[in-house]
Amino acid sequence: MDFDIPDELQLLARTVRDFVETRLAPMEKQVEESDEIPSEIVREMAALGFFGLPFPEEYGGAGAGDLGYCLALEQFGRTSAAFSNLIGAHTSIGSMSIFLGGTDEQKRRYLPDLTAGRKLAAFSLTEPSSGSDAASIQTTARKDGGRWMLNGTKIWVTNGPIADVVVVYAANDRAKGARGGITAFIVEKSFRGFRVGRVDEKMGLRGSKTGELIFEDCEVPEENVLGGEPGTGFRTALGALDIGRVSLAAGAVGTSQFLLELGIAHAKRRTQFGQPIAANQAIQWVLADSAVEIHAARLMVYDAAAKLDRGVRVPREAAMVKVYASELANRVADRVLQIHGGMGYMRDSPVERAYRDARILRIYEGTSEVQRMIIAEELLTDAPSR
Repeated sequence: MDFDIPDELQLLARTVRDFVETRLAPMEKQVEESDEIPSEIVREMAALGFFGLPFPEEYGGAGAGDLGYCLALEQFGRTSAAFSNLIGAHTSIGSMSIFLGGTDEQKRRYLPDLTAGRKLAAFSLTEPSSGSDAASIQTTARKDGGRWMLNGTKIWVTNGPIADVVVVYAANDRAKGARGGITAFIVEKSFRGFRVGRVDEKMGLRGSKTGELIFEDCEVPEENVLGGEPGTGFRTALGALDIGRVSLAAGAVGTSQFLLELGIAHAKRRTQFGQPIAANQAIQWVLADSAVEIHAARLMVYDAAAKLDRGVRVPREAAMVKVYASELANRVADRVLQIHGGMGYMRDSPVERAYRDARILRIYEGTSEVQRMIIAEELLTDAPSR
């Protein structure tokens, strides 16, 4: 088994790392205070191809595949989560839904603008009454001549308030549920009957726009049924979420690594009782445990991403790496904040921001509990007897 990262992907990771350190890290405080990513930064990200990393060049993408994409997201994890959220929701699940489930015509029509960052995408599944139980969505899709009419409300849609294109999942037949009763639609923000509702104020993720999307007899042309076939949406959603979970885990690894480095530097620098606190075994073991777990999580990410690039379905691996890396990031954030003591609790500390940002990792794109359900189901269904 070859564990070497190809040279071109190592170069991609270094390029992203340089951009994070020189352009994004200096903007963290401004983004946190204004709750906005400056438009010039978004344009720079687009110019560097960051919105199309995993997609083939024929659709305007960078052709980096899922492994290259995860290497990039790992580096984006070293700064404010606003930036990785913008890219992740756009790429991993928004544009990816079109790439995975769209017809050739739909891909040609939408992906070039999306991969170039000229337009932003969102993925709209969660509703007030259906979060983890995604198959029970209440938003309806009714055929009306040569169009479909969508009615319902979606909540907590990352990029929703600013997206140009939203992939919306709606029930065309509630009786069928996930087995033929859910259809995905490509909805443009200009479509009649579509509007943005409440924009959310969150505990963390400052600068990442999340909100409510409302569909009131929203008119969607028949050619915007994703894949051209009603009832196939849930399968597309699951495929996109697998990729989303792996890439989200990559960002969590990057965040954990960055926090560990902050913890090491502070432990060496901070002196108490006449010696650096790094001399204390209690501190050493916290750092060592974090390093071990980060190494394991990173290898899990790379393994799952490499399998995706080979066309292998990874529902079990995606769930495993998502639950492990997201819970790891929360543990590391807590440990490193404790190492920093009162300084880590102050608003101007990057540890304080990372602590708040990390909490959502165990919730969105599938809670930790749901990931464990998926893992258990895969084990009990597919595992051979021994």
